[in-house]
Amino acid sequence: MSGAAATGRAGRLALTARLSTARRAVELLDRKQRALAVEGERLELAADRAAETFEQASRAAANWLRRSTALDGQRGLQASTPLAAVDVTIGYDVTMGVRHPTSAGIRFVPRPEPAGSSALAYTVEAHRTALLAAVRLAAAQRAVALVAAELALTRQQQRALEQRWIPKLERRLAEIVQRLDETEREENLRLRWAAANASREDR
Repeated sequence: MSGAAATGRAGRLALTARLSTARRAVELLDRKQRALAVEGERLELAADRAAETFEQASRAAANWLRRSTALDGQRGLQASTPLAAVDVTIGYDVTMGVRHPTSAGIRFVPRPEPAGSSALAYTVEAHRTALLAAVRLAAAQRAVALVAAELALTRQQQRALEQRWIPKLERRLAEIVQRLDETEREENLRLRWAAANASREDR
């Protein structure tokens, strides 16, 4: 009895509900995909700007390093080396369920006062600027990668629903409807046959 119900009217109702849920899921995934695509484009532009900033900062740092090396030598550079590592802080946000970096900063440790030419002080500052630009670029590129991965997964899920799961449910629902129609026609024929027999017996 339970098997018959699962493929009969109860089965039709259950499949209709599942099909409605799947179609609603496709709509939600489509909205998520569009939102992620817009956010992905914005993050890519931000990453491109961060890359340009890093390129400029790294070129400036390299130029100052050459000048300082010529004026102060390796000993002067080594004397200006920080005594400890820097602290990096990353800010995060969530877009459509994806947690990704949105900002990056550095807390520099106190550095020794440069004992050399003014070029040495500019060299230290230029390298700090380049390091901050590099950290911000890495955060921006990581954000792009995370959103892109979620976008690809969302598209895959949407295609699976649209191309496999929904058609499968539709085929199963059509089969059940066809069987129910056939059963109803057979029942109608039996009822007409029984009515005709009863009418002949009454005569």
